[in-house]
Amino acid sequence: MSLELITYGDPVLRVRAAQIARITPEFKRLVDGMMETMYVHNGVGLAAQQVGQTVSVCVIDIPPELDVAGEGGPRLHPDVSMPLVMFNPQILRRVKSIERVDEGCLSFPGIHTGVQRSTEVTVGFVDLKGESRTLECRGLLARAVQHEVDHLSGVLLVDRMSAVKKISLAGVLKRLREETVAKRAARKT
Repeated sequence: MSLELITYGDPVLRVRAAQIARITPEFKRLVDGMMETMYVHNGVGLAAQQVGQTVSVCVIDIPPELDVAGEGGPRLHPDVSMPLVMFNPQILRRVKSIERVDEGCLSFPGIHTGVQRSTEVTVGFVDLKGESRTLECRGLLARAVQHEVDHLSGVLLVDRMSAVKKISLAGVLKRLREETVAKRAARKT
């Protein structure tokens, strides 16, 4: 069942995620709903805050054709089974190499901006089976992991924008925030 996608302006997006002590059936149902929501909105990643939950879980699904080194290059993560479910993810290591790449976010529909991120990261997390894992990530997977871990820390795409980009999008961001606030108010009545 697809869940409601939370957009910019809702305070839940700024809440730091609570760690998950045990993978319960409720969390597995949440993950199923998050994946369906991510697919409905054509995303490659989604954090719990984006569906109104304040727990530390995110889902990522990088299509094989986007998991490549350069155009037409070899797969970067052929052994990583997608979709990837990460409970309590933490970036354990970042390489110093930084790359600025255009990013979007399901909580900021229609908005894209260049974001600087490490080109490679190591992430530690608990998988759906409750097992601790570490994963070396490059390319789009590294970018998606960093983006979703940001969400779980209450850091949003707007926080990673340049000052110039924020100014150029000020009207769009204000309108999105106002629409979100109006939707929240309508739900409460």
